[in-house]
Amino acid sequence: MSRLSIEASTPLCLLQDAGRFGVRHLGVTQGGGLDWRSMSWANWLLGNDLKAPVIEITLGGFTAVAEEDCVLALAGADLGAQIEGQALAPWRSFRLHKGQRLQFTQPLLGARAYLAAPGGFEAPSVLGSRSTVVREELGGLDGRGRALAKGAQLSYAGSALLLLRALPAEHRPDFSDDSPLDLVLGAQIGEFSGQSAFDAFNSVWTLDSRADRMGIRLLGTALQYQGKPMISEGIPLGAVQVPPDGQPIVLLNDRQTIGGYPRLGALTPLALARLAQCLPGAKVRLRPVMQEVAHREQIQYLHRFLNS
Repeated sequence: MSRLSIEASTPLCLLQDAGRFGVRHLGVTQGGGLDWRSMSWANWLLGNDLKAPVIEITLGGFTAVAEEDCVLALAGADLGAQIEGQALAPWRSFRLHKGQRLQFTQPLLGARAYLAAPGGFEAPSVLGSRSTVVREELGGLDGRGRALAKGAQLSYAGSALLLLRALPAEHRPDFSDDSPLDLVLGAQIGEFSGQSAFDAFNSVWTLDSRADRMGIRLLGTALQYQGKPMISEGIPLGAVQVPPDGQPIVLLNDRQTIGGYPRLGALTPLALARLAQCLPGAKVRLRPVMQEVAHREQIQYLHRFLNS
């Protein structure tokens, strides 16, 4: 068993895996890494199960010290990672020698980095997952939904005798990509005014600073819903709901399980991964897409892991 000691952390540094499923009927949300692509590639670099627990580091402020020589992997945002002051680029596995410090300073490109260890980080399984959901007090190192804190130790059982490798450039997501975010239309789309339906997909939206793992508010032209009041219904990942103020909210992994606001639809998984790497104030656009097209693109992307 190998360990890392946490020397500095923030409430935004969490242990995450692919998420908690099969329990939404109990009112339990899914959790999991917001940028599932980067999380999966971090695990791929070490030959792990793609769903193995990793550390999701948001915006930096995290420092860990190796207690033994080890091999780790880093994918996702460039948060100014350094090993003893030497810059460390993402999308590669790397060696960390006993006593060396791995530090994440500030966002340079993207918002969330994913740190993986051989075999995945150890933590108790709670309702089938180790993902941290702070609001529900589930998952994480002690199973109680706590963020990673200074003084905690991260254990993993995999071997440090691994060959180093980097993710080929053609597989690395482009965090500077400003193409529209694909959205599968929902059942209430026809209940918005014609002008609002036009504005939703022909306006530029600004990501509000009021954002967390539950959701991100989009600021822009207010949308007008003209339908009847709704009865609360299940909310899928990526749902774009429109509250009475007309400013859409994209619901993320730690969202509530049911809600009664009308929805434009839901972002595709690939669009959600891109959104997870956007900083507050970023500009985004939405693009309607057929479900069949979104499904085909998702399958094609998943094949990259099998063929890499």
